[in-house]
Amino acid sequence: MSEYKVNVTNLKKNYGANHVLKGIDFKVANNEVVVLIGPSGSGKSTLLRCLNKLEEPTSGSIVIDGQDISLSSTNIDKARENIGMVFQHFNLFNNMTVGENIMLAPIELGKSSKDEAKKQAKDLLETVGLSEKFDAMPSSLSGGQKQRVAIARALAMNPDVMLFDEPTSALDPEMVGDVLEVMKDLAKKGMTMVVVTHEMGFAKEVADRVVFMADGRVMEEGKPDQVFDHPQNERTKAFLDKVINV
Repeated sequence: MSEYKVNVTNLKKNYGANHVLKGIDFKVANNEVVVLIGPSGSGKSTLLRCLNKLEEPTSGSIVIDGQDISLSSTNIDKARENIGMVFQHFNLFNNMTVGENIMLAPIELGKSSKDEAKKQAKDLLETVGLSEKFDAMPSSLSGGQKQRVAIARALAMNPDVMLFDEPTSALDPEMVGDVLEVMKDLAKKGMTMVVVTHEMGFAKEVADRVVFMADGRVMEEGKPDQVFDHPQNERTKAFLDKVINV
């Protein structure tokens, strides 16, 4: 087994004449937290969505857990069982309770019995600080609570890798902290994570490595203090000058 959970080589994604990813090389080691930063439209979310084939790559390879998911012969549904994904807009099923949302995939895919799935769902809700919300409907929750339920739901499949696509950008500012705390706890427990975010404080504190993307390319990467305090690339410097209060 490779030391890398995720190994992307020369990944390209085109929408017609629009070249969104222009030859991305990208690796994530086991237990590593990698945070993708960069301006809107730089390809960060497209890269993330390619990692579980919500977007079909135009060319290149994406190897996750030693399996090339870019090959048409790969059973992507099976591969996705090991890849948790948390979206910007929660994507909860509004006609199901919180508990049912979390239990759905493990039961449907035969990973757990109903009793096992229920116990796990309650444990996960405790993990994300929402143990009293098992029987609540999503419509009764705040945005921050919905996002924490979405994280619990993704964790219910015991994924090897968690992907977060701007998980706090749709939240009111006072709700952001609760979601980031859950993510920090996951990082401390050794979860392999790839996070697209505009939360620079989170990137500085939690990331093992920060990857700066612009114009469909990786422009710079390194440890947070290297990228934030001593950026080498002019494009990185210009971006950080805009987003960090100097």
